[in-house]
Amino acid sequence: MSDDDDDFRPDAVVALPIDGVLDLHTFDPRELGDLLPTWIDECRAHGLFELRIVHGKGTGALRRSVHAILARRDDVLEYRLAPPERGGWGATLVTLRKL
Repeated sequence: MSDDDDDFRPDAVVALPIDGVLDLHTFDPRELGDLLPTWIDECRAHGLFELRIVHGKGTGALRRSVHAILARRDDVLEYRLAPPERGGWGATLVTLRKL
């Protein structure tokens, strides 16, 4: 084990860049319920109202979970699958209301 391994903490908080794009490939699907609303709130706080969520194509389970969360939010004006050049059905574009 190297000295670098001593610093590894699986429960460590990792800061995400707030740029309006969230790639869910690196997250455990069980984290989605907390992660997605918090990320949307942070995007809003940074003045971002056009978002892109990359959930992958797979079986569609993650996409359905993302869409269910978005459908429950009052600040989501609309969401739709991305056009092919932005990820197709592997990504969802979100427009937030400017409250």
